[in-house]
Amino acid sequence: MIARITGKLAAKSIDRIEIMTAGGVGYELVIPLAVLESLPKLGDEVTLHTALVVKEDGWQLFGFGSTQDRALFHTLLGASGVGPALALGLISALGSGRVVRSIRDRDLETLQSVPRVGKKVAERLCVELGDKMKDFAGETSGAGSSAKPEGVSADAVRALIALGYTTADAEKAVRSALEATKAKADTAAVIRAALEVVRK
Repeated sequence: MIARITGKLAAKSIDRIEIMTAGGVGYELVIPLAVLESLPKLGDEVTLHTALVVKEDGWQLFGFGSTQDRALFHTLLGASGVGPALALGLISALGSGRVVRSIRDRDLETLQSVPRVGKKVAERLCVELGDKMKDFAGETSGAGSSAKPEGVSADAVRALIALGYTTADAEKAVRSALEATKAKADTAAVIRAALEVVRK
C-alpha cells in the first residue's frame, strides 16, 4: 500500500501532477482542486497522502493534502455506483467540507450540482453514507495556486471541462468569474468562482 509520497514536483496540470522521489522514481498522482491550490512551484518538495485504486484496466494513484481528505475519498467509494472519478469530482467541485455537510444534511440540490450526480446518486450517497459523515470534521484549506495570470482563463476552462461541464458552459462561467474578480484572481480562485456560476 502506497500511503504517502514525498519528492520534487516535476510536472503539474489541472487534475494531475508528477512527483520525482529521491530514489529516482516518478509517480503520477490524480489530484482534487484543493491540492492544486496548495502546490509549490516546480522543483520544490511536496508531500501528499495517497490512495491507490486498482481496477481491471490499470492502477491509479490519487493524491490528497490531508489524511482526512483521503479518508473521505475512500468513504465515498463505499457508496453504490460511485467510482474514483465521481468521488474526486465531488471533492473538487464542492470541497471536502461541503461534501460532508451536504451528505450529512441530505442537501440533494447541492450534491446534484456536481456533474454526473443525479437525484438517485445523491439520494444513495445520503442514505448509505449519512451516518459516516459524523467521522469528519468537514473543513479543508489550501493556499493559492501559483499559476500566472495570463494562463488563468484557459486553465480554469480546462478544469471545469475535466469536472464534466460542457465547453460552452465552462467558458461562460469563467468569463463571469473573471469579471467578478476583475481578472486579478489566481486559477484556483477563478475556478471556485466559476463553479458557483454554473451551479446557479
